[in-house]
Amino acid sequence: MQNQDTLSTPAWLRRFTKLTALSTLFLIFAGAMVTSTSSGLAVPDWPLSYGQVFPPMVGGIFYEHGHRMIASLVGLFVLIQAFWLQMAEPKAHVRVLGWLALAAVIIQGVLGGLTVLFLLPVPISVGHASLAQLFFCMAVAIAFLTSRFSDGLRETSGVSGLRTISKLLLVAVFAQIVIGALMRHLGAGMAIADFPLSFGKVIPAFTSTAITVNWAHRAWGILIGVAVLALGPTVLRRAVGPLRGIYATLMGAIVVQILFGAFTVWTVKSPSITSVHVMFGAFVLANALVFALTAHRMERADASRSAIGQEVTA
Repeated sequence: MQNQDTLSTPAWLRRFTKLTALSTLFLIFAGAMVTSTSSGLAVPDWPLSYGQVFPPMVGGIFYEHGHRMIASLVGLFVLIQAFWLQMAEPKAHVRVLGWLALAAVIIQGVLGGLTVLFLLPVPISVGHASLAQLFFCMAVAIAFLTSRFSDGLRETSGVSGLRTISKLLLVAVFAQIVIGALMRHLGAGMAIADFPLSFGKVIPAFTSTAITVNWAHRAWGILIGVAVLALGPTVLRRAVGPLRGIYATLMGAIVVQILFGAFTVWTVKSPSITSVHVMFGAFVLANALVFALTAHRMERADASRSAIGQEVTA
């Protein structure tokens, strides 16, 4: 019987999974614009908007209801994707991931409604923002696992030991995004108004929760950048082409993300720049995920080849 992992995803389904992932990234930007423009309660009811399906798109309603409309479209994409994967995707674990993504988008919609009905409580708002990133990871993972790039990795060897490092990096990037979400929803984005120093110091006096969370977001981001930079020699020495390219993209994305963070402070939280900063954080997370998935697939392939070689020589 043919191994299901060796079968390819239909071309149009591959393209649709990429469309779903990209639309989810845009949804994150739209959600960030809601927070950045303080439009979270511009529409005080849910699931309708002022009792209507389509209210007048004026003021903050444009951002809040626009976000809901984009979310509905993404939800439709995820629903179609789940059924399409079930019917046409040969890999069972990808079909399961499709249904998990559908469950996540439903929960995300409910959390979004609760943030409105309970007047933007910080725990629910941070949970809503964090689940959005997890859902985006699912969308990216589905697009990756159905791609020709992923299929080709099973024919590549030469990687060992990077799987654990890549997973730790992925967790670290996600933790940074959660800290950023906490900072945003605590209203602490400008708790430290200078950059790269903090009140003219490397380590400021932690006189409030807002300052502590703001500085933690900065410090953790710098630590991630240093960790990824330190990983470079290992990747260049031990990894082959695909991982090197992904690593270069990840390193570049982190540099750009730090610059967006700086401009967020320097422009006193310009809504557009702040929202791009949030969206680009998701892009960094996606790159870390692709790096981890690639390392996992390549190491597994290398281990399989080694096992086969040992059997032959035994």
